[in-house]
Amino acid sequence: MGEGHSHDALHHAEEACARRGVQLTPLRRRVLELVLEAGQPIGAYALLDRLRDGRPGAAPPTVYRALDFLLEQGLIHKVERLNAFLPCIEAGHGHDHDHPHQFLICQRCGRTAELSDDGVAAAVTAAARSAGFQPSRATVEVEGTCGECAAAR
Repeated sequence: MGEGHSHDALHHAEEACARRGVQLTPLRRRVLELVLEAGQPIGAYALLDRLRDGRPGAAPPTVYRALDFLLEQGLIHKVERLNAFLPCIEAGHGHDHDHPHQFLICQRCGRTAELSDDGVAAAVTAAARSAGFQPSRATVEVEGTCGECAAAR
């Protein structure tokens, strides 16, 4: 993610937190900044290593608390398949932070793209309801090959 885009995303995140009456502390802001800078899904321990560059005493609970806050505020997502975090494409843009999201994960290079397709979400909800299940939220993770890797074959 480019530096200008990262700066804009941080600004939107600060505004979103202010609107919600929650605080984006310097630590939370730094963890979000590291997720934005990563350019791909990043794990908690990789974040901790990067965080320790400026905060040598940082410990795993420090990162996990910040990640929990950022997840709760809809500023980042967790890609379960990778046990890693990435920025939310809708964060800070006035959208409900519970918007539908789907992830496309390249099995070759690891690139992950987020989609927010209402049609996919509606299909998953309809399928769940037809099975007698009342869904509260759903995340779809699709593994395959990205366009760049497919073109390189």
